[in-house]
Amino acid sequence: MIIYEFKVKAKEVQYHAIDEAIRTSQFIQNKCLRYWMDNKGVSKYDLNKYCKVLAQELKFASELNSMARQSAAERAWSAISRFYDNCKKKVKGKRGYPKFKKYCRSVEYKTSGWKLSLNRKAITFSDKKGIGKLKLKGTYDLNYYQINQIKRVRLVRRADGYYCQFAIKVDIQIDAEPTTKAVGLDVGIKYFLADSNGNTLENPMFYRQSEKKLNRANRQKSKKYKKGAKPQSKNYHKARCRYAKKHLKVSRQRKEYCKGVAYSVIHSNDVVAYEDLNVKDMVKNRHLSKSISDVGWSTFRLWVEYFGRKYGKLTIAVSPQNTSQNCFNCGQKVQKSLSTRTHICDHCGYVEDRDINAAKNILQKALSTLGHRETNTLAGDLPSGLVGFGLSSDGKSMFAQRCVSKPRIPVAKSAGSVNSS
Repeated sequence: MIIYEFKVKAKEVQYHAIDEAIRTSQFIQNKCLRYWMDNKGVSKYDLNKYCKVLAQELKFASELNSMARQSAAERAWSAISRFYDNCKKKVKGKRGYPKFKKYCRSVEYKTSGWKLSLNRKAITFSDKKGIGKLKLKGTYDLNYYQINQIKRVRLVRRADGYYCQFAIKVDIQIDAEPTTKAVGLDVGIKYFLADSNGNTLENPMFYRQSEKKLNRANRQKSKKYKKGAKPQSKNYHKARCRYAKKHLKVSRQRKEYCKGVAYSVIHSNDVVAYEDLNVKDMVKNRHLSKSISDVGWSTFRLWVEYFGRKYGKLTIAVSPQNTSQNCFNCGQKVQKSLSTRTHICDHCGYVEDRDINAAKNILQKALSTLGHRETNTLAGDLPSGLVGFGLSSDGKSMFAQRCVSKPRIPVAKSAGSVNSS
């Protein structure tokens, strides 16, 4: 499944119609969630049937396409099923009890309620919300795919306008030339990443660079706000949009940077190892939360795993326990604080940068588990980074066995190629 996104060009009336469709979808999602709370043993099928009841009772709900109503119910069930899974796994702390949505930004259609133009440059929505014909602006060409391959169409509202996304069912597997190389990656705050070859990549810190502009825009927004006024003035909403656009720009910069680095790493190596970090808990540290969020560790891992599956490469998540403390040369544990950036082993005298030493330990852990798939599980669960391993072909499994028999194989300088991106 791939996602193609286009900018939408339309009239102001059509934008208001899209907003109304988004509000209706949010309402149905919340009503389905309340129905699940009030009735025990409700299933996904029951929520879909409840959508029809809402359409019969409420006129504005009946104006939305029937499959769009089902998509809203499926969103509610997705949150419910995730909560059930966390309960079964006995996840510590909060288990994600479903919450009512306040600020939805999208409405999703399935295979009905829309129709593409002959040249695939416009889309028409045929439900009673009055969205009508929307022009699609973008570089992707939908003519390469059949209409029955488009499984979902999603209208998304962002700070800089409206977008239309197409979820297309295609095989994204691409055969790539094997490099017979492996690399371990250690992400950090000082460096964006350090690899097992001794290469480092500087952290661009997009949020830190734009923080002054963001704070200034936030102050301008706050000055326009009038307590108790409903609705707020037009000047306030303009200032709010300017502030939101600046945040959107930072998030896009971070995403494109992580995407480019992940692409270069995957193309330079056949095996990519990294830490299975629990970023959600790490950002609770009030001293490091802003810096951790600014680096974008989760975004980088997401793209590494995606490109790994796309190009048939092995992406392996290993336990982060003691990767920074253990000495790569002798294996002894050397206690270090976060401020200590150089690894100096008292047992063998090995001196190395802290992050590079950790990257070498990560690669060593990954290579030791390549021949034993059952040992890759952490706390009984299969890490998401090992999905690519399950999808690998026999040829790549043979390469994994060669890595196990010869753990000290030469590794390419992937971070050097990353800099070019």
